[in-house]
Amino acid sequence: MKSREPVPASRWYSTAFRVRYQETDRMGVVYHANYLSWFECGRTEMFRGLGFSYRSLEEKGVLLPVTAADLQFKSPARYDDLIVVYARLSVFSPLRVEYEYEIRRLTEETGEAGGNAGSGNIRNAMPPLSGELLVSGSTSHVWLNADWKPVRLDRALPDLYQAVTGALREEGGA
Repeated sequence: MKSREPVPASRWYSTAFRVRYQETDRMGVVYHANYLSWFECGRTEMFRGLGFSYRSLEEKGVLLPVTAADLQFKSPARYDDLIVVYARLSVFSPLRVEYEYEIRRLTEETGEAGGNAGSGNIRNAMPPLSGELLVSGSTSHVWLNADWKPVRLDRALPDLYQAVTGALREEGGA
């Protein structure tokens, strides 16, 4: 695979948890900025599910800051809801990464996202995704070095680039 070829979108990965009281306002509704934090949990666990960690990237001198975020709110999450964050890579290239997300509410009966839903289990999920859609969105990121200068991942860390593209090809994309 040439380094300029885009990699197909990955499958959906999920992580589940209950909404904590501290994430809500007086009405028991999740404060809107918390969804961005949940996006981060989703992408971190998705990357870990591919066999990598953000920490290892940073230890090797590569950073991946958010350059854009987009959220569409459909319905609020509330205190003690069982929530699942679905995340997947929609773009993975030597220069940038884009993720897609869906945050959904599960009922006790539909808590199949990840088995023991409160433990943060991850699994590949095939559409349709479980639960009531609350928020969908995306984030864009750019590869930087420790000096905050743009880098091509295939040149800065070719082993990592090949490993991620190989993992995405192996899972078959979307």
